Amino acid sequence: MIIFQSVTKHYPPNVTALEDVNLHVKPGEFVSIVGQSGTGKTTLIKLLTAEERPTTGMITVGGWDITRLLAKDKPYLRRQIGVIFQDFKLLPKKTAAENVSFALEVAGKHDSLIRKTVNQLLRIVGLEEMRTRYPRHLSGGEQQRVAIARALAHRPKIIVADEPTGNLDAIHTRDIIDLLVKINQFGTTVLLVTHDREVVNSLRKRVITLENGRIVNDQEHGRYML
Repeated sequence: MIIFQSVTKHYPPNVTALEDVNLHVKPGEFVSIVGQSGTGKTTLIKLLTAEERPTTGMITVGGWDITRLLAKDKPYLRRQIGVIFQDFKLLPKKTAAENVSFALEVAGKHDSLIRKTVNQLLRIVGLEEMRTRYPRHLSGGEQQRVAIARALAHRPKIIVADEPTGNLDAIHTRDIIDLLVKINQFGTTVLLVTHDREVVNSLRKRVITLENGRIVNDQEHGRYML
């Protein structure tokens, strides 16, 4: 599903964000990626979504070499990878339903398909009754649920959750993690980037630890070791 082969990323003048990273994530896996700030987690995500290109090495997603991806092909890749951010990145002047539908509208989907898909996604994340509310009228946990629904709009094969619980309290954190586990059980590959030791340890799933741009630990049923 996701393969990094000897991937290195340098930034001028002399910063090495990732060095000789080799990584293989199988379809349907749930993987937590952990490490202190500045260890390369964000760079790894940017390379996976083709926001950045590696200095050396090759990255494949679903057998597709994205290392030198053309600009015209990037939208197709990003529909295969749904990204969830710490700060939600919702459009403040659109309702919950409109935030989800917008991802489909820009892709030129038919209105009937958009309505059906939005209804299904809001049901999955438990927000059917809040579809007409604007982000400012939703709690942090509810806003993150909208963001997850939006990330699922194109039925991606991969979900990348970048510190998705960083702005949430313990109760909402548990709700969001439970939802990600549920999505993973549907067959979607999930990459969770987090600093939350309790979350990682409670999952008992694969844990990859980055340190100084290198993978220093990769455990199938791991714990947050830092």
